[in-house]
Amino acid sequence: MCPLIMQDIDTLQAIFSIAVLIFSVSAHEASHGYMAQSLGDPTARLAGRLTLNPLKHLDLMGSIIVPFLMFISHGPMLGWAKPVPYNPYNLRDQKWGDAKVALAGPLTNLGIAFIAAMFLRFGFTHLTMPMISLLNIIITVNLVLAIFNLVPIPPLDGSKVLISLLPQRQRYLAHYLERYALVFMLIFVFFLWQFFLPLVDLVYRLFVGA
Repeated sequence: MCPLIMQDIDTLQAIFSIAVLIFSVSAHEASHGYMAQSLGDPTARLAGRLTLNPLKHLDLMGSIIVPFLMFISHGPMLGWAKPVPYNPYNLRDQKWGDAKVALAGPLTNLGIAFIAAMFLRFGFTHLTMPMISLLNIIITVNLVLAIFNLVPIPPLDGSKVLISLLPQRQRYLAHYLERYALVFMLIFVFFLWQFFLPLVDLVYRLFVGA
């Protein structure tokens, strides 16, 4: 899931941003499946989700309707893809398998942001303004995706990492809280996410050397 503030930008930048968001979310979800596959679970492969093809990952409501409504209302660019299915009982690493699968998505987005930042950082003098703009969009979208999903609230990836760190006897509480995931998400996106934006800016500056 990704909230991306897109205000006072032209239509072309909006199109670039949505295209980058779709690709980045697809890479995020596919990486979950690849990690699960590497740990012994073929569920994502059997479901045809080990691919970067956006059509396999996009959700009609979360990937098209909600982002469009947010864009025309000048709100945060909120969207999500269909979660990649996996069976945790098939994972060879029963202690940390869930955490590894969960972390694969945000780490993929961090990797994409880092590679784009290296192009921007070391090739700046040879880049045109449209290329610089596109690289900035790629970096920002992927940093937002990574940091947003690492927040430890259900149903985000960070919550699965947190559950893996809890003693076995306390994990039932985390699973119970997952019932209220939608409420947590709405509160977080509209009231708390703004406090995480400085972290996005900090990591951006570290990556590009600004």
